[in-house]
Amino acid sequence: MTEKELYSVYKGVYVPKLLHPTESLKYAEDFTFRSDDIIIVTYPKSGTTWMQEILPLVVSEGDFTVVQSVPNWDRVPWLEEHRAMVLNLENRPSPRMFATHFHYSMMPQSYFQNKPKVIYVMRNPKDVFTSSYHYYGMASYLVKPGTWDEFLTKFLDGKVMFGSWFDHVKGWLNAEAKDRILYMTYEEMIWDLKDSVSKISDFVGKSLSTELIEKIADHCTFKNMKQNKMSNYSLVPEEFMNQKKSEFLRKGICGDWKNYFTVAQAELFDFVYKDKMKDVNFKFMWDENNN
Repeated sequence: MTEKELYSVYKGVYVPKLLHPTESLKYAEDFTFRSDDIIIVTYPKSGTTWMQEILPLVVSEGDFTVVQSVPNWDRVPWLEEHRAMVLNLENRPSPRMFATHFHYSMMPQSYFQNKPKVIYVMRNPKDVFTSSYHYYGMASYLVKPGTWDEFLTKFLDGKVMFGSWFDHVKGWLNAEAKDRILYMTYEEMIWDLKDSVSKISDFVGKSLSTELIEKIADHCTFKNMKQNKMSNYSLVPEEFMNQKKSEFLRKGICGDWKNYFTVAQAELFDFVYKDKMKDVNFKFMWDENNN
């Protein structure tokens, strides 16, 4: 099926109609944030599921019940998805936790008024692309990716779900009230998960013991999360996500793009990346390591 059949255009970007019907987008638009809310913000395939596992454990100071008994899309719901409308989010006790793939410019008015906390997770865009390619191939609500070259053209042009990776990252890096935003990368979480858990706990105002930080980090390793049916999307019917084609939690590594990109494709990607990111001062781990 085509983009016209599966997606609607919302604030200039494609969103899958099945996940984001008009009424759920309206719900997100009208949503009233509290200043002590915590929002996980990501471009798709950048570590959302991982953060949806870590954050509730940090906020609850190590209560593992919720991550073992509540699906991640209900424990840290996406504001713009249809599920949000039936979860009585207005009545949840503080601090409430949410996820969104919205660009900074797409955030509802109350975000700018009440300034909730944001954890913004970024990932090497070549790995985002690689993960997306497999995801688009197994999810029935997304347009099939076609060949690697075809999908690469769409991705670099922002003609994919939630638009341009470059615009998304630049928008959030240029956000106001930066003292309310914790910027993290998927790569640093892979590199030192304990340190990442510690940073998150400091940011949300939780003083956790070294032992508890280690316990949370151990639970949130990729291999352990892959076994958690509340987090691995195995509860989603096959008609929506066919995990026989590709697992939702596929590899959880850095640099998988090297297994797929030709030299020419990598050079094209680098050329576009350098042009689009030339004014960005943020130090990305993948730039330093040239991967």
